Amino acid sequence: MTYYKGMKVNAFGLPVSKNDHRSRIKRKNRKRNFYHTAFSSLFNENSPKNLILMYDVAEEKKKERDWFRRQLKNFGYLMIQRSVWVGPSPLPKEFVDYVKDT
Repeated sequence: MTYYKGMKVNAFGLPVSKNDHRSRIKRKNRKRNFYHTAFSSLFNENSPKNLILMYDVAEEKKKERDWFRRQLKNFGYLMIQRSVWVGPSPLPKEFVDYVKDT
């Protein structure tokens, strides 16, 4: 083991601690507890953009908010502001029901 200024370092000169190896293992084996259904778009690229959608999702639900934004992009919506989108209507009933249930 190599030392630099009193600390153990690896071959790249990065500090190595006793708990460093264990923390990496925990991150690898950590289960992801957020899974949502992906919906496919029924709209074509030239569909008229006649629906303005506004929403507010709390910061604690960042993953859900990012999932919602990805779905809107899949449906061909364009972002006007962070939580204001415009796109074709109507949204698929299955998607609306799913969002209401979660």
